[in-house]
Amino acid sequence: METIVALATPALVSALALIRVSGDAAFSITEKLCGKPLNGIEKPQIVHAYLSFEGRNLDEVVLLCFPANKSMTGEEVVEISCHGSPLIANEIIQAYLSLGARYAVNGEFTSRAFYNGKMDLIQAEAINDIINATTSESKNVAMLSLKGETSKLLNPFLEKISAMLALVEVGIDYPEYDEEEQATIPALLSGIRDMKKDLDALIEKGSCGHYVRNGVDIALVGEPNVGKSSLLNALLAEDKAIVSAIPGTTRDVVEGTISLNGLPVRLFDTAGIRDTEDEIERLGVERSRKALEKATIVLLVRDERGETEEYLRLKETLQGKRVIEVANKSDLTKPNVSDVCYVSAKNGDIEPLKKAIFDALSLREDVFVTPSLSSERELALLRQTKTALEEAERLCMDNMTLDIVSASLQEAYNDIRRLLGLDATQDFGDEIFSRFCVGK
Repeated sequence: METIVALATPALVSALALIRVSGDAAFSITEKLCGKPLNGIEKPQIVHAYLSFEGRNLDEVVLLCFPANKSMTGEEVVEISCHGSPLIANEIIQAYLSLGARYAVNGEFTSRAFYNGKMDLIQAEAINDIINATTSESKNVAMLSLKGETSKLLNPFLEKISAMLALVEVGIDYPEYDEEEQATIPALLSGIRDMKKDLDALIEKGSCGHYVRNGVDIALVGEPNVGKSSLLNALLAEDKAIVSAIPGTTRDVVEGTISLNGLPVRLFDTAGIRDTEDEIERLGVERSRKALEKATIVLLVRDERGETEEYLRLKETLQGKRVIEVANKSDLTKPNVSDVCYVSAKNGDIEPLKKAIFDALSLREDVFVTPSLSSERELALLRQTKTALEEAERLCMDNMTLDIVSASLQEAYNDIRRLLGLDATQDFGDEIFSRFCVGK
């Protein structure tokens, strides 16, 4: 396998930088640069060395050397800790390139680990999730996937479907066997329905985990001067948006990001949506409409005036969206409607709103501490598996022959294998790992 090299830390001035090398010639190239024997290393070893190339001293470094059977990629790996000068790091990388290595592409170290059987695809994707995590909770969930806990959720499905397929084959190839040793339509139907229930639970949990993994977009909308900007500031615990009694103060979408009890949330304070002759305000209203389109949740804000005609018109336009009706300025009025969330941005009384957001997403506390299949790819394949099982169920109910039912079961089985990256093609892997940064 070609030897690849890349900087694994940002190309910035720092105390230390880390360069990663992997491939068949990782040890032999490093030997030429450090003058120390490495090929006899049988377990991970730390080596202090001075690197030099073409008569030039490059740097004093620490080498962490992994033989192929003990490395993350399944190949010889050398991780070089050097002084954190971008100049020094670049000189070391150029020396490796001159001696036959090539620069790694995005995610190539992780892709080699995957193709060499050191991890499955769910574990590989978890590495990228850990790097991009914005809350401790999303990082912890990604760690569960990296440790293989998420992959274990799929093992029962593989075992059950393979057992069904084996019995179907017995029934087709050896019809003289006792019925107890064969698959029957009623037995298959019962097993399929049990798996569908388990799959529904997995999809529901994965949908909640998707929010923890990717965060949610929440748009604040309402008439001008109902306190949207004050509410945004209260949620962010900072004066992000300008607050004024003058209607139309917010003329653009003001954004902010928070961790809401571990849930990554992106907030969008929109301009008051109304017809206006003011060109700048009109552009702000247009941007507000776009923010509404992509919002996971919309906070429809009103004040002590209650449901005005404009408020009801806005409410009508939000049909089909996940909406939380928020009555701001509760310090000026008494709560009197059960399905409305009463808050006071002025007094910082917003705890009811935080709870309402979690309720709207059907989030339970265990979603932050248990594994779930939550990426778009994983959820799509889970739903595809469910479709295949539903087809198998329909065929059973129509009293189709075992070989016809088994075709749909085989589809479900293949979808589960795709989740783990089994039988993945090179093109498929390249698409997945291209999302990673160089050096991972």
